[in-house]
Amino acid sequence: MKLHLQVTPAEGEPYTVTTNLFVLVATERKFKVKSSEFANGIGMEHLAYMAYEAAKLSGIPVPPVFDDFVRRLDAVEVVEEESGHPTHGGQ
Repeated sequence: MKLHLQVTPAEGEPYTVTTNLFVLVATERKFKVKSSEFANGIGMEHLAYMAYEAAKLSGIPVPPVFDDFVRRLDAVEVVEEESGHPTHGGQ
């Protein structure tokens, strides 16, 4: 599962980051929750953490402390989701 997250900082231009397996595993480890549980709803802290990790992997400068990153945000939103199990159209 890949999520495309729109990050809106309090100052500066919005940007989009994409999660990957590393980001999902890091989120599971930090919050002691399985990614499959996100299907039942995902918290803002989880989304912000995924955005934080994905931004670091993308080379976007972020503060070393997660809470400082969150303090500088106006919003984080899922703009697109890619399933890990794509369906194939019938032929």
